[in-house]
Amino acid sequence: MSWNKVKLGDVCNIEKGTTGILKAVPGEYPMVVTSEERKSHNEFQFDDEAVIVPLVSGTGHGHASIKRIHFQKGKFALGSILCAIIPKDKKQLNAEYLYRFLDLNKEKELVARMKGMANVSLPFKEIAQIEIPLPALKDQLKFVKQYEDLESKSNLLSTELTHQLSLVKKLRQQLLQDAVQGKLVKQNPADEPASELLKKIKAEKEKLIAEKKVKKEKELPPIKLEEIPFDIPDNWVWCRLGEICTKVTDGFHNTPPKVASGFPYISATHVKSDNIDWKSCHYVDEKYHRELYVKTFPQKGELLIVNIGAGCGTPAIINVDYEFSFKNTAILKFNQGLVNNKLLYYYFLLRKEEIYINLTKGGLQPFLSLAILNEIYFPLPPLAEQNRIVQKLDELMQRCNDLDASIKQSQSQNEKLLQQVFREALQSK
Repeated sequence: MSWNKVKLGDVCNIEKGTTGILKAVPGEYPMVVTSEERKSHNEFQFDDEAVIVPLVSGTGHGHASIKRIHFQKGKFALGSILCAIIPKDKKQLNAEYLYRFLDLNKEKELVARMKGMANVSLPFKEIAQIEIPLPALKDQLKFVKQYEDLESKSNLLSTELTHQLSLVKKLRQQLLQDAVQGKLVKQNPADEPASELLKKIKAEKEKLIAEKKVKKEKELPPIKLEEIPFDIPDNWVWCRLGEICTKVTDGFHNTPPKVASGFPYISATHVKSDNIDWKSCHYVDEKYHRELYVKTFPQKGELLIVNIGAGCGTPAIINVDYEFSFKNTAILKFNQGLVNNKLLYYYFLLRKEEIYINLTKGGLQPFLSLAILNEIYFPLPPLAEQNRIVQKLDELMQRCNDLDASIKQSQSQNEKLLQQVFREALQSK
């Protein structure tokens, strides 16, 4: 037998909330707002079972969107930008069944009915026109129970998938840790020791200083025994970052005027661990760009390190060969023929959280100073081993990325399957 369809306005009371969200007085009653968590209020507006629907767009100006709807029962207050949909006859329509139906069909039945060009809203008259299938009450309750059972199983699977993602994250960290401790690939006795490599790097830097291409900097302190966090192979050497870099410097100290076109200009928010977001970069006039460029002269393959803000310590390899400017970011300049840039990148990726917690200064605006960057210790392998480590890490990190993608796809399929099963159950009638 087919289920009858009814309009919400015929079987439900639709009532707007009366409490201004910012004017709520914390109290004993839950107050339903647009966010997932409830606030509280000292008075209640309803004492019933209701479906709560936002009346305004969840993503702001000019765009129709509803992030979530709620099911609420008992005594509760309601924010003034939401409405309560309450069945008139509980023996005819179950509120939780209605909630499940509207939640599953949110885009089609609610978002599609939103009106307005700037201040997008959902009119009462549109809500009243929504048609829902109305099975017998026992079938509604059966539907709710089936949904709860499948949702419970889905949540268990989701929890397991989230756990798997955390294990992949731990695996990444362990692989990076093994790499910088010399445990990822075999040592080759024929490799030139890193101590000799470090001499070549320092000699090259002295040559650049003599040629006045870089400035002579203050002598870096020797690494103390208590600073060394772990053992490294005999043919490796501990050094300071400033010893293997020809220059460690930063970008603009003051924000330059942005222009519609000019030289690309990125800030800390554009620097991600997996890429540099050039698509949303700003632009700066040549006058300001030149002032910075002569100081930093960024080259493809060198490293940018976020040194101001919440992303302090985030590394990224420069992947373009055109001129650009930057701010709130430091640059590590080094001879890429003597230091593998990907190994430096992986090292910062491993230590990113530790650097942020232990080496940044400041409160609301943390910063990672150039002096501290210069003094960061680094386990330097022989050049040939650097290349072997990076080759192996690239391969293993790609496997981790594939695992990540597979788990996230499973998460998405799990969520879609839950919704599809019950959409089909409703549509089949």
